[in-house]
Amino acid sequence: MTTAPTLTGQDIGQAEKATRAVLDSLLARTGTTFHRWVALNLTATGGGRMERDAVVRRMAFGLKIEEAAASAAVGELVELGLTTANGGEIVLTPVGTARFEQIRDGIAAITERLYGGLPVEDLVTARRVLAAVTERANAELARLNASRGPARAQDRPGAASPPPGPGAGGPGGDR
Repeated sequence: MTTAPTLTGQDIGQAEKATRAVLDSLLARTGTTFHRWVALNLTATGGGRMERDAVVRRMAFGLKIEEAAASAAVGELVELGLTTANGGEIVLTPVGTARFEQIRDGIAAITERLYGGLPVEDLVTARRVLAAVTERANAELARLNASRGPARAQDRPGAASPPPGPGAGGPGGDR
């Protein structure tokens, strides 16, 4: 007799959808799309300036989106005056810094409401388990993409190794 797993993809998906809906509500109040937020967050947490291509690659890998969609979001930050293009880099403007801080502060308040009162040990365990599941899923995705043919695998998000540095996901501030 088999027993049902204590944690499933459905559980993880439901938690992600619920937290994402809360984040999307915050972002809507600032006029920021999710993809723009991820690009803004990566740039801000990267010291306020990053190579444009690095932001695009990290977004594509972390969000499992096409590089064209990530590139469009980065371009929109420039169009909106949240960043400037300086050679191959994007650099936060004062307006971009203010938007980042506004959203980051909102996320901090949401995070306290969602995770506050939960035992730290449970949160540490959950993070460790989710990191392992994510790593395994990324490896599986790479394996599946590779089996579809080497010429096309490199064009699909998630087919390559993760870019260095912090990830592009998570409602606790990495989003």
